[in-house]
Amino acid sequence: MTRQKLTALPLTILIALLITACGAVATPTTAPLPAATTATGGAATIPATAARPGTAVATGGATRTTAATATRSASAAVGTPVAAPQPKLPVTVNDKNGKAVTITDLSRVIVLTGDVAETVWALGMGGSVIATDTSVTYPPEAQRAPKIGYMRTLAAEGILTQRPSLILGGESAGPPEALEQLRGAGVPVLIVATPNTLDAPTQKIRAIGAALGIPEVAEALASWTQAEIDAARALAAKAQTKPRVMFLNVRGNIVQQISGKGAPAQLLIEAAGGIDAGTAAGVVGYKSITPEALVAGQPEFYLLFNLGLESVGGVDGLLAIPGVDQTPAGQARRVLRYEDQYLLGLGPRTGQMLRELTLALHPELK
Repeated sequence: MTRQKLTALPLTILIALLITACGAVATPTTAPLPAATTATGGAATIPATAARPGTAVATGGATRTTAATATRSASAAVGTPVAAPQPKLPVTVNDKNGKAVTITDLSRVIVLTGDVAETVWALGMGGSVIATDTSVTYPPEAQRAPKIGYMRTLAAEGILTQRPSLILGGESAGPPEALEQLRGAGVPVLIVATPNTLDAPTQKIRAIGAALGIPEVAEALASWTQAEIDAARALAAKAQTKPRVMFLNVRGNIVQQISGKGAPAQLLIEAAGGIDAGTAAGVVGYKSITPEALVAGQPEFYLLFNLGLESVGGVDGLLAIPGVDQTPAGQARRVLRYEDQYLLGLGPRTGQMLRELTLALHPELK
């Protein structure tokens, strides 16, 4: 690989490739942080990072919202790439249904769904994106991009006025009729598989990297991401407790649900060494909040999106929902809150998120 090509890579990927080239296992490292702890599991060692803005850690029976900004010196390029890599086109890849899609032009890319957008930027290709849907909230550059509507209710006519050279999204994008109309207009549309498993982050990174003509860059980022996930899971395996955690999906008075078996939160709660209290209460998928289900679940922690908690007026508003305060979590005001995409997006930050959740649920590991 030439020096010119190396300097064109995002910093995170560059370091990973250099480590790999030297014959070592590529594992993320960070600059030391005040009062940081280190999780060691297997071959991967990921030093602790500061909490991201808006995350909360339950301490002393109350919710503490941190103000620190997460810093990872070597991985600062995730979301903020140094320079775009050089794609090799054309490429032909398969979509989630196995249908071949040929991509020849990345000059005007429209990205749908937050997880896919985050991955595109983490790969250093955000400069090719001309618009996203309104679900895209990270990184800030992606949030500021022009919007073409909401991912589930797209209108082909408006998208076509943007003259896209590629439309790239996850399985939540639709409706199918709109996507078919875009294909019929000659626009390559690639919908990548977005499974609800801890393999999803690396699967998406590799699939998106292949579509963008940068498979080597994607492989380096996938290896980095997997190392973070492995280290977080190894840390969770050392926990001496197994707290019951209930994810509440709330949006003001309009949506107030408990998530349970098969819902995305179950995966993260269990990977972090907790018991999904919604599943334990017999909830499958999502169910409206009822005092009976809350009491049956006996959660010791509530887990919410930042925007969801804010929509009901914070912790006090949450406790005003019937039954919420009649549980161990409610009585102790143990509420964990995270930015929506960070918590359940299953993107390149999954390992970092999983580590934060593990430490919040298991004080004995700190």
